[in-house]
Amino acid sequence: MAESVADLARPSREEPGPASAPPAPGPRAYGPWLVAGGVIVTLLVLSNRYGYHRDELYFLIAGRNLDWGYVDQGPLVPALARLVDAVAPGNLVALRTPSAFIAGGCVLLVAALAREFGAGRGAQTFAAFLAGSSGLVLASGHLLSTTTVDMLVWLAAALCTARLLRTGDTRWALGIGLVLGAGMLNKLLPALLGVGLLAGVAIAGPRRLLRDRWVLAGFGVALLLAAPSLVWQATHGFPQLSVAASISGGDSSYSGRLDALALQFVIISPYAVPIWIAGLVALLRRPQWRAYRALAWAWLVVVAVVLLAGGKGYYDAPLLLVLTAAGAIVTAAWATRRASVLRRTLLVAGALLFVAPNGVLLLPTLPADRLPGFVVDVNYDAGETIGWPAFADSLAAVHQALPAEQRQRAVILTANYGEAGAVARYGPARGLPPAYSGHNSMADFGRPPADADVVIAVGWNRPDQLQQWFTTVNLAGRVDQRVEVDNDENGGPIWLCVGLRRPWADIWQAEVRHAG
Repeated sequence: MAESVADLARPSREEPGPASAPPAPGPRAYGPWLVAGGVIVTLLVLSNRYGYHRDELYFLIAGRNLDWGYVDQGPLVPALARLVDAVAPGNLVALRTPSAFIAGGCVLLVAALAREFGAGRGAQTFAAFLAGSSGLVLASGHLLSTTTVDMLVWLAAALCTARLLRTGDTRWALGIGLVLGAGMLNKLLPALLGVGLLAGVAIAGPRRLLRDRWVLAGFGVALLLAAPSLVWQATHGFPQLSVAASISGGDSSYSGRLDALALQFVIISPYAVPIWIAGLVALLRRPQWRAYRALAWAWLVVVAVVLLAGGKGYYDAPLLLVLTAAGAIVTAAWATRRASVLRRTLLVAGALLFVAPNGVLLLPTLPADRLPGFVVDVNYDAGETIGWPAFADSLAAVHQALPAEQRQRAVILTANYGEAGAVARYGPARGLPPAYSGHNSMADFGRPPADADVVIAVGWNRPDQLQQWFTTVNLAGRVDQRVEVDNDENGGPIWLCVGLRRPWADIWQAEVRHAG
């Protein structure tokens, strides 16, 4: 784009209405529904390629151990995984169907935000396109994950906030509280959005909202709905804080301050960066959008907290979609000014150049056995959906090679919950014994029997830690996923451990258990 972001964000002369009043919502459009439908169909068609993600395998196990909370999440997604698996056992398409529809719903929410800001039909459809082709919507819509639910929660809360700010009807605060409270049964992250929104109102106004009775009631609704998860966390010492500390230390994908900062510029798409920046500037500068400035400040506050605390870079991403909704209006107006043909050509060319690759990088469009290494470098999660049946085969080969007497009392110990989930999913058909893990809430789902002194251990690259627990540790094989993919399991060692140095009851919680 030839003009600066500030110029893009400058209000056009044709904009009607007094400077102090936000524009009326735009007309209803059918284009966003077509975009949302296309996203849903695409995600469903591709949902069965590759395989389960490690988190999905974990959710299935957590769903069989339902509780009001877990070390790293609330009960919402595990309960959903259990419900879907009860209706369609072992069906990956069914497991991912809710995420596909949530992704389509998020496309409509972004378009609705654009309409709330005064977008015409074309700008609403453009906003829907930007959302539907974004890395956030495609990646999280492909998998059943807590991130998928978070995206829906944050966008729904943002839409309620925009309507409250536009209309002045503070009863919308009940909707915000309802959405945030329900969202905290998924993860505690919606509390961060609540902090950002309150900070935005405190900075940009109207500050009277901070003492409004409906806003206070909305806060109460949020606390009431989130209470079961909050009580569980409190009674268990807030283990999510330990997970957050591990993430802050870089012990997780998409974590680390530099990665989090870089992700801001690619998670929607590089194409959308000048668009959401224009939306941010416009929300902060346009007199007609003064009422919505709290939303812009909310993102600034939230992203600052994420970067300072070392959180994952996608935590604030739904608010980037809010900025994108505003930016779509700015960009649509820019494209209709002088030299409009050239400007529209630039927009289309940019979309083809920067948006189309999202489908290759973030969705399972390429053959798993010929997946280029750069795809996994960009999209870590792609590698985590490949090779789990072959992983179980590798463990089964070690198990079958054991003498009969050892095979009868052997168990499997995994370093992470995904490996344990893979054994739970694929192990029974291969005659594998149960798998145990100390990773996050897997540690609460049970420890090995006291007499289990023959252990097939996987997930440890070196035997050092295992040698603290077992008298004999030998290399028994390696994971062979039968494809050239660089993920956390492929090629990793499988150890045969014999003879406990101390009882499981002594080492399980103190040493085997770990969060991250």
